[in-house]
Amino acid sequence: MLKPDEIERALVITAHPDDVDFGAAGTVANLTDAGAAVTYCLVTDGEAGGFDETISRHRMAEIRREEQTKAAAEVGVTDLVFLGHPDGAVEFNLELRHELSRMIRQVRPQVVITQSPQINIGSVYGSHADHVATGQAAWAAVYPDARNPFAFPELLSSGCEPWSVDEIWITLGPDSDHTVDITQQIDRKIKALRCHQSQHRDPDGMEARVREWYRSLASEGGLPEGSYAERFRVVDAR
Repeated sequence: MLKPDEIERALVITAHPDDVDFGAAGTVANLTDAGAAVTYCLVTDGEAGGFDETISRHRMAEIRREEQTKAAAEVGVTDLVFLGHPDGAVEFNLELRHELSRMIRQVRPQVVITQSPQINIGSVYGSHADHVATGQAAWAAVYPDARNPFAFPELLSSGCEPWSVDEIWITLGPDSDHTVDITQQIDRKIKALRCHQSQHRDPDGMEARVREWYRSLASEGGLPEGSYAERFRVVDAR
C-alpha cells in the first residue's frame, strides 16, 4: 500500500454523497495533510436519500451536493465532480465506464479509492446495488479502459491521454487486508459525516456508532487500544 507521502493525486469514486465519509474520510484527511491532491467523483446526487417527504427529489439532490461539498472541505478536498446518474438505478455499463475512464485520464491518480465490485452476502447493507455497480465500473475503468489507447478512442482524440493507476483501494469490503490509522483524523471524519444533515435522524447516535465501529476496525488491524482505523482491500493495478 502506497504511503500518503508517496501519493501526489488520488481519485475517490463512490455512488452517493456520504459514502466516502463513512468509508475513507480519515484516510483522505491523511492524504491531503501529506500534500496529495484528492478529487471526489460522485456517480449520483443521492436524491433518493433522506427522510423528509416534503422535500422534492430535485431539491434533495441540491441539498446533498451542498452537504458533500461541505464534508469534503472538512478533510481538505475542494475538487468534486457529480456525474448525475439516477440514485438507486446505477448500472455497470459502457456509459459509466466511459465517464470514469475520462475522470481517471483527467485526474491521473496513483490511487483510486472506490467501493467493492462484489456482493457481500454477509451484509445486506454492505452490498447496495449502486455501490456494487460503481465498484465494477471503477474497476473496469482502471483496467483495462483508462490505460488502453484503443478503448473509447474519442477520449484520446479529445486530449485525454491514457493513464495507468498504481493501486485500487476498496472501502468497507469483506476482505480488507490493510489498516490505515486515523486516530488523529477521527474528529474530522465525524465533522464530515455530520455535514450530511439530511441523512441523520440521530446525529449523536450516528457518531457513537461510527466511533465504536472504527475502534473495532483498529483492533482488528492490530493497532493499540484507543486507536481508530479505516481498512481497505488494496489491489496492485500496475
